[in-house]
Amino acid sequence: MQRRRGRTARLGAWAVANDLPASFRYAAQGLAYGFRSQRNFRIHVVTGAVVFGLGLWLGLPAAQLAVLVLTVAAVLVLELINTATEAVVDLAIGRQFHPLARIAKDCAAAAVLVGALASLLIALLLLAPPLLARLGL
Repeated sequence: MQRRRGRTARLGAWAVANDLPASFRYAAQGLAYGFRSQRNFRIHVVTGAVVFGLGLWLGLPAAQLAVLVLTVAAVLVLELINTATEAVVDLAIGRQFHPLARIAKDCAAAAVLVGALASLLIALLLLAPPLLARLGL
């Protein structure tokens, strides 16, 4: 460890945020890692942007747009938690197989699936009526 300004500075993954800007920087690094490394995270980001854009185009009320934002955010949060769970499990057991590791990873992935399906249903319920009306159907 290195000494800096009278405090012990931690390096690498064990770094501790000493101030608010550092906390935001670490969170931004987590978002960037999720976006760079997780294909499904990128898919959810793009899908969420399209859904929100469609909601704006259809002139949804602010409350309905807020519901769309919350559901997309929930799926993104679940995707990041899934990524963190996988990383921690891999760190704990390495390349070995363990049935509990499989359960942890499968349940985290299932949480994302449940959230994504619920988000899809909410988007359909909010977007389908005005979209069908706009299309004259």
